[in-house]
Amino acid sequence: MLSSVQNPRILLLQCRRHHHRLPLPPKPYLQTTISSSLHTSPPPASQIGTLRKSLLSREKTAVELAETYLTRIRLTEPQLKSFLHLSDAVLRDAGEIDRKIERNEEVGPLAGVFVGVKDNICTADMPSTAGSRILEGYRPPFDATAVRKLRESGAIVVGKTNLDEFGMGSTTEGSAYQFMATVGGFSLCGGMGSRSSEVTANPWDLSRVPGGSSGGSAAAVSARQCVVSLGSDTGGSVRQPASFCGVVGLKPTYGRVSRFGLVAYASSLDVIGCFGSSVADTGTLLYAISGHDKLDATSSKREVPNFASVFITQDFSESKPLKGLRVGVIRETIDSGVDPEVISSIRGAASHLEELGCIVTEVSLPSFSLGLPAYYILASSESSSNLSRYDGIRYGNQAVSDKLASLYGDSRAQGFGSEVKRRILMGTYALSAGYYDAYYKRAQQVRTLVQKSFKAALDENDILISPAAPSVAYKIGEKKNDPLAMYAGDIMTVNVNLAGLPALVLPCGFVEGGSVGLPVGFQMIGAAFDEEKLLKVGHIFEQTLQGCSFVPPLVADGFAC
Repeated sequence: MLSSVQNPRILLLQCRRHHHRLPLPPKPYLQTTISSSLHTSPPPASQIGTLRKSLLSREKTAVELAETYLTRIRLTEPQLKSFLHLSDAVLRDAGEIDRKIERNEEVGPLAGVFVGVKDNICTADMPSTAGSRILEGYRPPFDATAVRKLRESGAIVVGKTNLDEFGMGSTTEGSAYQFMATVGGFSLCGGMGSRSSEVTANPWDLSRVPGGSSGGSAAAVSARQCVVSLGSDTGGSVRQPASFCGVVGLKPTYGRVSRFGLVAYASSLDVIGCFGSSVADTGTLLYAISGHDKLDATSSKREVPNFASVFITQDFSESKPLKGLRVGVIRETIDSGVDPEVISSIRGAASHLEELGCIVTEVSLPSFSLGLPAYYILASSESSSNLSRYDGIRYGNQAVSDKLASLYGDSRAQGFGSEVKRRILMGTYALSAGYYDAYYKRAQQVRTLVQKSFKAALDENDILISPAAPSVAYKIGEKKNDPLAMYAGDIMTVNVNLAGLPALVLPCGFVEGGSVGLPVGFQMIGAAFDEEKLLKVGHIFEQTLQGCSFVPPLVADGFAC
């Protein structure tokens, strides 16, 4: 329970004692022993499972649970600014669940579960702006397939979370809006855009960014404003915020989840991903939204395994539950350019995997450093094409002009932010006659090399691991005016999108910073459509990681303002 969470400052010291003072072990990594005395807090439990048990046992009603979460949002949202829009149907939807339970009717597996949805994923009952002025007030006439499946499973969509405009950014500072509106009878702040100088904050340190572009979704889960949330991941937009905010983030294999209703940025790279405070919750959310969709030609027809079987609670202390699992640490990700404390945390995570029975070695991906420039050429090129539809005629705001050419130009100039304009210009240039072969074609060739490198490494290893980001969360404004430095922060994640592989990020330690330290996440990469293995390894890892509690001070202090 939240009231029994140990002081995070003490937990930070204990976690450092376990992870950050580990000597950098030789290759292969030496096994070490974790002292049971460090296990001062219980491992993360499934909030979805706990809520479902409370509802079905009639210990609590869905309305009571909804009111609890709405109170948390009211207390924390003025500081965090995770949401752009909040649903006015929350209590109504909760009441419908209660009436079904009273009638002894079947309720869905996510009944009463509060879900945040990134604002580039369409919802019929709320605006879907993608964080852009050009879509201000746009209400799609349909739900995205992922949202539809959530509602069919009984989930309650609490609101739309903040993001960098069209998903183009790594800090959530690129949103054209800030949070708005009233819900359940109380006001959170003024209207949309009335506090445009303020940005979404990291629950671990309000002076730092939550990451991006799915920063609002990550911050909302970290602060327990919702149980789970949806984000999108084009080059790391789920995984990097998960690392910065100390939550679990999952990027599925390309094609595992339908993209229908996801506002397109780079269509060959975009995927809808999941956030949760535990691996079990994240996997449960993924299962609910996965599967083939006739509305998305790129969605896979592969059968979706029931991930619940890997979350069975058991005692791992006297066994090596991952015995024989081959784990490759990507050498290029623990080299120069990465914060030494982050490297220390990743080596600590590798040592812990060895204690669980894994065979850990280093592997080299020679094409790893080539992925970043190739990604930005490909993503910018695709965005240049995808965003051409926003002309002030078919979607969004329209500038006032007597001439058609001026109407197009002014609508786009006034509607797009600076980063979006930058990427459209870069993409248009890369696709232009005379430069296509030099940029776009070469980037596609690099993409093939990256895919081959991952295939070779995963033929020899069951999973690969790396940091999720080269540093922990940085200060608000620190990199906003330095786009190249911000782009460089995506080095750990973009290759996975180029290869179309699944990746799971979960917290593994802390480094100095903030009032109680800042969380570090490590990334596990698996073969295509092998999310089940990643979830199994991640679940065992978090259930056996001792001495750390990834609950931010904002939550540990009882949601105080």
